[in-house]
Amino acid sequence: MTAASTNGSCCTPEGSCRSGSVATEPAGVTATYRVTGMTCGHCEGAVKSEIAEIAGVSSVEAVAATGLVTVASQAPLDDAAVREAVDEAGYELVGRA
Repeated sequence: MTAASTNGSCCTPEGSCRSGSVATEPAGVTATYRVTGMTCGHCEGAVKSEIAEIAGVSSVEAVAATGLVTVASQAPLDDAAVREAVDEAGYELVGRA
């Protein structure tokens, strides 16, 4: 295999293939919490907005229909900080799901 044939290829110069799943950042931590009181998209947005303000949070998904909130972060979060954020949004954190 020549160097010219590897340009624009997913293969390394040694001829092995690279996967597109190489992480560019640390994998982090994902935690799921049960929250009561969410009934609609507005509720989901309020919870997501407050939790997203916690340092280290990279993404938040809230689903009113199930009451589940999934949080991805760089390191494990302090449950008290999550509880405070959910309280600030006007809902109740029951605990981890």
